[in-house]
Amino acid sequence: MPAPWPLTPITADERAAYAGAEVWPYWLAELPAREPSPPLRGEAEADLCIVGGGFTGLWAALHAKADDPGREVVLVEAETIGFGASGRNGGFAIGSLTHGLENGLARFGEEIELLERLGRENLAGMLADLERHGIDCDLELTGELTPSVAAYQDGWPAETAELYGRFGYDVEVFPDAAAMRAEVDSPIYRGGVWVKDAGGVLDPAKLAIGLFEAARRAGVHIYEGTPVRSIEAAPARAGSGAPGSGRGAKPSHGDGKAPRARRVAGGCGAILVRTDAGTVRARRAIVATSAYPSPLRAIRRYVAPVYDYALMTEPLTPAQRRSIGWARRQGIGDGGNRFHYYRLSADDRILWGGFDAVYRRGGPVGPELDDHDATFGRLVQNFRVTFPQLEGIRFTHRWGGAIDTCSRFSVFFGTALGGGGAYAAGYTGLGVVSTRFGARVALDLVDGRDTEATRSRYVRRKPVPFPPEPLRSAVIQLTRNRLAAADRHDGRRGLWLGLLDRLGLGFDS
Repeated sequence: MPAPWPLTPITADERAAYAGAEVWPYWLAELPAREPSPPLRGEAEADLCIVGGGFTGLWAALHAKADDPGREVVLVEAETIGFGASGRNGGFAIGSLTHGLENGLARFGEEIELLERLGRENLAGMLADLERHGIDCDLELTGELTPSVAAYQDGWPAETAELYGRFGYDVEVFPDAAAMRAEVDSPIYRGGVWVKDAGGVLDPAKLAIGLFEAARRAGVHIYEGTPVRSIEAAPARAGSGAPGSGRGAKPSHGDGKAPRARRVAGGCGAILVRTDAGTVRARRAIVATSAYPSPLRAIRRYVAPVYDYALMTEPLTPAQRRSIGWARRQGIGDGGNRFHYYRLSADDRILWGGFDAVYRRGGPVGPELDDHDATFGRLVQNFRVTFPQLEGIRFTHRWGGAIDTCSRFSVFFGTALGGGGAYAAGYTGLGVVSTRFGARVALDLVDGRDTEATRSRYVRRKPVPFPPEPLRSAVIQLTRNRLAAADRHDGRRGLWLGLLDRLGLGFDS
């Protein structure tokens, strides 16, 4: 039996379900209003400049100040904190560094024990940081539930349980439709598996703002509305042992203070981060721009900005909640090649996203792409197939966001600018927790620290780059087409997907 998703045209009634929805991420819409930090104007001097105010950049800022409270750290963000992927995702807090254990074994088998341990340590470290900094982000450690929705997936729950059990996870199998539907009630479910300690769910925008506030309390100077136009290495100023010598115009900071230039031994060069109305002259830099165009062009060949879309329902009534069960509030991702992810919010809405991954030729990223009628219509169709007992429910928010997809589906790293810069990118949709690890590694790389992570092949090796356009678009569209065909034909992956699997590039949406 193929996956149960309809192939019929979108109806007027299905469009009506989201017609009145706000085109903006629910998470960002629910944040209290605040005045953004002012943009950079003039020249700033710092020990470390971080480009990007999402999770990676914010975690890097906090790590940097924890390592050395006296270090001057400047963070510049093109929009507002959490505007990009950090405020647009599903809020799944999965601890894996490798986009799941299966992907980790396929690509990093020789280091999987190390990566699993580092992933668990990173998740524990994140929980400790949330408590230390007093960040309330509606975290629920409810694990990850994967229902099977087609006959070809029937053996997967037991296989998944065996695999995760070997690595010490707490796993529960729902062996048939009755058992699965007693947990979460959908007529399309055939069985499932729950990895109870894989992580959980949270409010990603609350996490981003919590990290922002913690970074400011730690003394990080943050400029919003400050897109970076270029980043380059430059020699140190004559007579200065550090990037900047306290001379030159100092900008006004959001906290009313200018970053203090620190002298360091030796004639160290500097990094110049140029913006529309100013420049940051820093000793080191970390680039954390995710799917947005990076000022380091070397990153762009490895990242394809693939758009993902999501809907958020109105709050469920008590009767609607009882009709679906879901008492243990797990994050859910079904077993298809083109899969849906869904979870309950703190106020009992259902976030429903995924299925269709949209790449546009040239990889544009921008707010004009947040609304995509064809995808939202398909999401409504599939939602109604999954939960017919919720017929008539409306969606209050709809949005899109770019995922920084790379060919290995997990963060990769590199250095640039003569060793003065580092980056972490390519999280491919599972970055809410792993960005903390990515930030730590990027900071260690730029500071020259030797750790078991920086020595690993996982950190030292790059993913296979994507080909240039127009071949890039052709390859991605062909792969999307073949994934859809696999779901229609009992999971058979065919020649093209089989070739990608053999080359270590196989993936689902």
